[in-house]
Amino acid sequence: MEKFLDEVLIEVTAGHGGAGSMHFRREKYVEFGGPDGGDGGIGGNIIIRANLSMVTLDRYLTKRRFRAQDGFPGEGNERSGKKGEDLILFVPLGTQVFDEESGELLYDFVKDDGEFQVAKGGRGGKGNTHFKSSTHQTPKFSQPGEDGEYKHLRFSLKLLADVGIVGLPNAGKSTLLSKITEAHPKIAGYAFTTLSPNLGVVKRKGDIYRYTMADIPGIIEGASKGIGLGLSFLRHIERVKGILYVFDAAALDIQEDFRMLQSELRSYNPELLNRPHLIVLNKIDIWEDQSFTEELLKSVSSLGRVIPISAQEEINLEELLSVMDSTFFQKELEELHFNEEEDRENSDEQK
Repeated sequence: MEKFLDEVLIEVTAGHGGAGSMHFRREKYVEFGGPDGGDGGIGGNIIIRANLSMVTLDRYLTKRRFRAQDGFPGEGNERSGKKGEDLILFVPLGTQVFDEESGELLYDFVKDDGEFQVAKGGRGGKGNTHFKSSTHQTPKFSQPGEDGEYKHLRFSLKLLADVGIVGLPNAGKSTLLSKITEAHPKIAGYAFTTLSPNLGVVKRKGDIYRYTMADIPGIIEGASKGIGLGLSFLRHIERVKGILYVFDAAALDIQEDFRMLQSELRSYNPELLNRPHLIVLNKIDIWEDQSFTEELLKSVSSLGRVIPISAQEEINLEELLSVMDSTFFQKELEELHFNEEEDRENSDEQK
């Protein structure tokens, strides 16, 4: 079973530069011909590159030290040594690269074409041909190559989701994600079913535009202090445009649960409370009394826009998606509408 690893420490060392050559041309009747030692090759670099097929840092679970190839030594006849091969390390989109010793953020992989050279290979040494002079015709020395850069790194993965789904265990978050996206999270009726974030893609308006949703494992009181699973995964909603607070509609005190969830988010990162949000009351199919649903909606209306649904029975899911469009993606929809108008105008002009 794949382990969801979202933070790891590794050590990287770029390649050592190749040694310069101490070599002389062979000339008849001359003990030492002119110096012709070539330079050593540059050591290989350590490069980090985004890989869209990766969703976790699990490949770094067993191996934590990496070294690029050393540069090759120089040779006679002023032949330079080959450069050492670069070592490319792949990470999921959304990975941040930190210098573990200084704490500095070196690079943030937010684009799928991201690439970052984190450690530079050492310079190759100069061959003895560089050290010939009018007073020193036969230099019997050359330079050694230089060490490649060493870095102690921390990879920290933050999912690049547009919408984060948060709630208490068993609120139905995974079921909701499975119904409105093509994700297939593990679903069962016990606490902490979700042991890792699940990502899904929502396709809207005939797949004209898409956005991603992340189901964050159930948050319990004290998650921001390390209780339960929440602390490990709260980082994965730091980049979202909007938050869905999902509740079991039959919960005893939804308002108190909402305050607890917001308190945990505030403790972890207060800025999260500034994101647009919607309240989702799930599992309304467990009763048939519509008047009870209406009373429940009134009782929690102060928390924000409230959408009653049944993820399992697929009740009101299209309404939820429409409200999400207008709440979280209004700017994108306006740009899409503007582009469609431009296309129509250009088409009319061509006619």
